[in-house]
Amino acid sequence: MSLLVHPHPPAGDGTVLDITPASAGWKYVGFRVIHLAAGASYNRVENGREACVVVLTGTVSIMAGGESFENIGGRQTVFDGTATSVYVPAGHRYRIEAVSDAEIAICTAPGTGAGAVRLIRSDAVEVRGQGTNTRHVRNILSDTDAAESLLVVEVITPGGHWSSYPPHKHDRDAYPEETFLEETYYHRLSPPQGFAFQRVYTDGRDIDETMAVEDGDVVMVPRGYHPVGAPHGYDLYYLNVMAGPRRNWVFRNDPAHEWIVRQ
Repeated sequence: MSLLVHPHPPAGDGTVLDITPASAGWKYVGFRVIHLAAGASYNRVENGREACVVVLTGTVSIMAGGESFENIGGRQTVFDGTATSVYVPAGHRYRIEAVSDAEIAICTAPGTGAGAVRLIRSDAVEVRGQGTNTRHVRNILSDTDAAESLLVVEVITPGGHWSSYPPHKHDRDAYPEETFLEETYYHRLSPPQGFAFQRVYTDGRDIDETMAVEDGDVVMVPRGYHPVGAPHGYDLYYLNVMAGPRRNWVFRNDPAHEWIVRQ
């Protein structure tokens, strides 16, 4: 099975991507993208799974757990500022109403229903790396934020730059040296006709797949290193969803490329 997943035309409920633990062949991460026309709505309950509803573009209202968040979002594209999201504990029904045409990502992972529905505004932007390894990170749910399993983050990689680089992995449940986290990358490009490259590989090369990703594609990372490169002229956005048996992000760089961060 390829690690690259393409979007499909919208289903009746607006779904264009739906990666489940069963379809991915893993245990933790679920990822769904829906497109809603203005005036349309989406109703769902995630049994046994917490959710982070990320408003990628457009304006929506979200109701969950007795809370109502009106007219949130507002980005024209995912490159236009930081995201607004809503955290929904497992077992809580939520409803999304599109005020304008909207694209929404629904990130899920195992949960017991602990915690409360809340609005998340990820206003801070962290610059990581230097030179052509510079990228801009917007945490939505970091490992210091309240949640049961989910880690969610947006990253902007300028054209001609690398990201998730040097190649790193988080596929051993060996805290505090490393943690096991499944991961999805949801890619968008500006301009949208562009492409980028992502490689997923393990030390033993039992996984070694290099993919040309286009606007709207998802790359699944069950384990292994997973660097990304954005060609000149095309900025790359990706939304990462991670989850595993322990909610800490502790990674290990590929020893062959560790020298890059020691210069």
